[in-house]
Amino acid sequence: MKSTTRGTLAAVITGVAAAMGAAAPAAAVDTVPVPVPLEGIENSLNMELPKLGGEIPLLVPGAPEGPQYVEGRLLPERVIPQLPVSGALPGAGLRAPLPHILGDDFDHVAVEAPVSDLRTLGPGLSVDAPLTPPKPENFGLPDVKLPQVGVLAPVLQTVPGANLATGAGL
Repeated sequence: MKSTTRGTLAAVITGVAAAMGAAAPAAAVDTVPVPVPLEGIENSLNMELPKLGGEIPLLVPGAPEGPQYVEGRLLPERVIPQLPVSGALPGAGLRAPLPHILGDDFDHVAVEAPVSDLRTLGPGLSVDAPLTPPKPENFGLPDVKLPQVGVLAPVLQTVPGANLATGAGL
């Protein structure tokens, strides 16, 4: 192999490795910050305005649990499995100036609702056939029984929180 071919191959491999390394951190981001630009209004009105921003989470679907075979049933349990989705509740932050009564400095009040973890499971369905499994005492024929249908309720788990604070400066 010529040295120019080796150099070209090395440059291609280096470029691919760099691209793969740069793509990994971008895929690991779980929230997208959303700033609310109020600087133009501040300049036009010549006054302090609140600082406002938020975070929008990216939802990540998980792998559903497959059907589970149970002894004594013809059809598996959880025919339509529940789909797990993990993510977060949106976060928000507000920092507003308060005029200081005794001087020209501004104090501030801040409300912050950080992103809270969120775990959900979609609804599912469990069905059983109107027949029993084959029985040896019945010459290998199944018996008739009432059909069974069950709806698996959706699940939502989260612990939201918020902070309220006051202090000096904006």
